[in-house]
Amino acid sequence: MGKKDKKSKTAEQKARTAARQEKKAVQKDKKGKGKESFDSDNEDVDLEAIRAEYERKQAQFLEVTESPCEPPSARSSATLIGSPSNSSLLLFGGEYFNGASATFFNDLFVYLIEKDEWRKVTSPNSPLPRSGHAWTRSTAGDIYLFGGEFSSAKQGQFYHYNDFWQLNPSSREWTRIESKKGPPARSGHRMTYFKHYIILFGGFQDTSQQTKYLQDLWIYDCHSYTWFNPTLAPATQKPDARSSFSLHPHESGATLYGGYSRVKATAVAGKQKKGGVQGTRSVLKPVIHQDTWFLRITLPASDAVGGIAPSVRWERRKKPVNSPNPTRAGATQVYHKGRGIAFGGVHDVEESEEGMDSEFFNTLLAWNVERNRFFQLALRRPRAAAKRQVDERSAKKGRGKLDEEELLRNLAALEANASVKITETTATQDDHPPEDDPKRVAKPSLLTMPHPRFNAQLAVKDDTLYIFGGTYEHRDREYTFDEMWAIDLGRLDGVQEIYKRELDDWYGSDDEDSDSGSDNDDESVDEDVEEEGPGGVPLPIRESHDRIEDERTMVQEAPEVLEPEIQETAVPDTRPHPRPFESLRDFFARTSILWQEVVSDDLRKIDQSSGQSVKELRKHAFDQAETMWWDCREEVTALEDEQDEAGIGEIVSIAERNQDQGGTARRR
Repeated sequence: MGKKDKKSKTAEQKARTAARQEKKAVQKDKKGKGKESFDSDNEDVDLEAIRAEYERKQAQFLEVTESPCEPPSARSSATLIGSPSNSSLLLFGGEYFNGASATFFNDLFVYLIEKDEWRKVTSPNSPLPRSGHAWTRSTAGDIYLFGGEFSSAKQGQFYHYNDFWQLNPSSREWTRIESKKGPPARSGHRMTYFKHYIILFGGFQDTSQQTKYLQDLWIYDCHSYTWFNPTLAPATQKPDARSSFSLHPHESGATLYGGYSRVKATAVAGKQKKGGVQGTRSVLKPVIHQDTWFLRITLPASDAVGGIAPSVRWERRKKPVNSPNPTRAGATQVYHKGRGIAFGGVHDVEESEEGMDSEFFNTLLAWNVERNRFFQLALRRPRAAAKRQVDERSAKKGRGKLDEEELLRNLAALEANASVKITETTATQDDHPPEDDPKRVAKPSLLTMPHPRFNAQLAVKDDTLYIFGGTYEHRDREYTFDEMWAIDLGRLDGVQEIYKRELDDWYGSDDEDSDSGSDNDDESVDEDVEEEGPGGVPLPIRESHDRIEDERTMVQEAPEVLEPEIQETAVPDTRPHPRPFESLRDFFARTSILWQEVVSDDLRKIDQSSGQSVKELRKHAFDQAETMWWDCREEVTALEDEQDEAGIGEIVSIAERNQDQGGTARRR
């Protein structure tokens, strides 16, 4: 009887373990593809009828309206972008899965940064609900959107879009672009811009039978309103099929990094029997790509007839120096001043019995596209002492200016035999005028990164990084963060909370939690907790991922110092470089003449210097100075940190010091 009970218990444990492994495999697909997996229960629903109902309700709106609203609800696989027309952010679409059903959105939200207000846009002509779509801005200032996916509530059926849309960021008006020959339906793809072209690559198509990853390249001409599918020579290299990669603009084309896909592999099926051959089975193995590619685009001749496709060529680059270690999926990137800013990600470790263990990250990285090198961006405490000195100097100048202005006003009043109205004002009040909006409350700022997550939506506007949403998993539960954060990429002096709301309840199955508890009754729980999630489920305490990442990066940096990339960049650069604690304005003020000489030399080489005015020359000089300031930002930040540790404050030139204090005698 005892042996029978033992065998029965062992069989139950194996069944539970197999079920956990299957659930974990499905979750891993979601991390790489963003909800591209589907439920095994095939629902008897008509997706076309559901989409038609959405169209009918949307047609009831007679015009484009914009009204104040609360921040967007929690969602994943949405798109976030900085508006090309004004100081605002645009958010569209996404989906939310609560463990029982999925909800898709087609809301267009506008976040007015200066006013700290959210607006919701309704339109009679806008894309239907979707997630996993992609959009990008163009050089003309418009926004283009393509594709995405929609599913039934239980995710038993999927529908992929192949529609193409244009959004005017000023009027918030959508326009569907009809085209006979365009990219096939997909989601998980990426888009970027080059000159007057829109570039689209990759993605996947999910059916009830299989998931097909794509590696086709499409280019849309915004002038001739035509899609091109460039054909490459058979022996030409090109990136493997993938989704969820990073695609950034470049002055000569575009750059591609990373991605996720699943490839066919052979696995052992069961244990080998005596005198028999061990069986095998075909499985789909997840792959996290770490390769880098450059897409070189050559424009057609200036006298060519319209509608001619540009010529393209894929060029494989070397593996980036200091690549994230360990590899991670869902580390979203956004382009900013020649860099790809990456945040978060997840690394899955497969185990034999327990299925899969995941490690989540909240590290902020910068991938320098030209140098092909990763840098870690760490938060720094504000320089209070230096700021106080600057405030004192500015206050002193302000008081002197106020006294002079008041004296001139009094003299003018006496000459006119008018009464002088005495107003008591202080320099502090003039330096800090009252806010236009008294209702605006100062946002809290933290010196710690947001909770680890993957597939967060990122956008950059006015050198500020915005992090929206993201997903985190704990055991068999999935949490979609309902929050947004902001980080100044120039100062890195903290993380500002735009808004944050509590997580919604999870309605999924708790079988795994109970099973794991019954399997490990003799094990004690030694896991620390920081906070409780929905339903009282504790989220693991956030470990010091920055410290762990520092150690891994240091280990990886050692053997890569002698790589060819470093030798190639050893060419001396005679252009001006920024100094520690030097702002962009101060850097350009110090090196303006030198940069104008650099621009003049470049223009003389192409015989265009004669047609440039002084204003245009100065503008080009500032553009190059700004590029250099951001290109050296990581190295300068490291020098600033070293000087802070050594107790060295802000370096002020002798000329500035004499100007503030007055007279050469004060040099002593």
